[in-house]
Amino acid sequence: MAAFYFLIKFLFFVILFSPFVSGYSPNEVKEWCNQTPNPQSCEYYLSINPTLKDKPIRNKTDFLKLSLQLAQEQALNGHAHTLILGSKCRNPREKAAWADCLELYEHTVRKLNKTIDPNTKCSQADAQTWLSTALTNLETCKAGFFELGFRDYELPLLSNNVTKLLSNILALNKVPYQESSYKNGFPTWVKPGDRKLLQTSSPASQANVVVAKDGSGKYTTLNAAIGAAPASSSGRYVIYVKAGTYDEQVEIKGDNIMLIGDGIGKTVITGSRSVGGGSTTFSSATVAVDGDGFIARDITFINTAGAASLQAVALRSGSDLSVFYRCSFDGYQDTLCVFSNRQFYRECDVYGTVDFIFGNAAVVFQNCNLYARNPPNKVNTITAQGRTDPNQNTGISIHNSTVTAASDLKAVQGSVKTYLGRPWQQYSITVFMKSYLDSLIDLAGWTEWNGDFALSTLYYGEYMNTGPGSSTENRVKWTGYHVITSGTEASRFTVENFIAGNSWLPSTSVPFTSGL
Repeated sequence: MAAFYFLIKFLFFVILFSPFVSGYSPNEVKEWCNQTPNPQSCEYYLSINPTLKDKPIRNKTDFLKLSLQLAQEQALNGHAHTLILGSKCRNPREKAAWADCLELYEHTVRKLNKTIDPNTKCSQADAQTWLSTALTNLETCKAGFFELGFRDYELPLLSNNVTKLLSNILALNKVPYQESSYKNGFPTWVKPGDRKLLQTSSPASQANVVVAKDGSGKYTTLNAAIGAAPASSSGRYVIYVKAGTYDEQVEIKGDNIMLIGDGIGKTVITGSRSVGGGSTTFSSATVAVDGDGFIARDITFINTAGAASLQAVALRSGSDLSVFYRCSFDGYQDTLCVFSNRQFYRECDVYGTVDFIFGNAAVVFQNCNLYARNPPNKVNTITAQGRTDPNQNTGISIHNSTVTAASDLKAVQGSVKTYLGRPWQQYSITVFMKSYLDSLIDLAGWTEWNGDFALSTLYYGEYMNTGPGSSTENRVKWTGYHVITSGTEASRFTVENFIAGNSWLPSTSVPFTSGL
């Protein structure tokens, strides 16, 4: 244990006390860094970086590019140092948290590389999304170790050095939202070919490969089919998964993969990892999607760990521009992790108890059914949104959906308190719009996470909801809670404006409502 702490502290101080080698004057450094929310981190890394001597800062664009480079270099350092720590882990749980961190640092480096790459068609909105994701990755890395009782001062290389640089860039890059356009009722980012795949009545004829438990396809397991997918492809790779129960832990890393099943309750992917069973929340997911452009249709994702096993994720998506159509997510605590990036759910069912939709994506649920189950501690929270920075373009928007009790809750509904959400992180954003809220919703509507934490910095809103649980008369009186009466205000959280859906959803062929 002592050797473990000595190593990470030694590496930290080597970095911290590097000599002053930048080509910028102290006044120049201070002038630019004072424009960021974390000037001290900016000044330190801008001052010591030898690669920046010949790169003048003439304007904000130059400063933004330099800040991106600094964050990229420190993320690479963080990844290298995290790799070293692996051999020092004392037990399987520490090893699991370390493995999460290593993967999350890799994802962060890739997002920063993509943002910086001059060959990437990267709008300011894209950059803000990818930077938000990079920051979420590193916060999740720390969270895994905190679950084990580590403290920030004990893990300096997993602390705020890179996160503060990312926070600075988010503030520098922030621009007013520019509305996207729609085509044929879909965001223009949804390609016509994807639209056809989502609406086809004969998925086998459209598939690259077929998975079938009975041996009638090319593969009998989903992992085998995913392993055979091309490592990178601009085209769509379609896997048709025939009816059956597939007991597999699945990780999807390739881009543009699509899973088509035979329907909810027919094609089922199931697993049972949980925090109670020794996994981290991040690694407990039955299906984890990291590759961008993922689409799923007509599939049930289940975590069977049970209500007493704490966090147990059925699906985790960090896929940018991902779509889930006519899918079901079945679990208890932390059922669906909308981890990061831009996501869209249409005509889906989600079952759970505590925080059963959580994460830090920019996500819209439309025409979905949210079913609260009977929780062990007699309290349900439907959402727990994880926005940690005021400039992240993330949040949960639930539109034209229904919130009701699952069959196991109905019989005991009077003894259980069910809330729309609670603030997992300081700048949590969640809205319910034009949705049906049944009588299970507590009169207060929302509940605290821990005392008055985040109650003035969150944004929780309700707009034109219906049903016996929709009255806002006795809702919480927090500064951050809003009864939305303006259509203009509510439109901020629509598919069109919140996830720029008009620019990418049309190609998936998933039906969606652009505005309110």
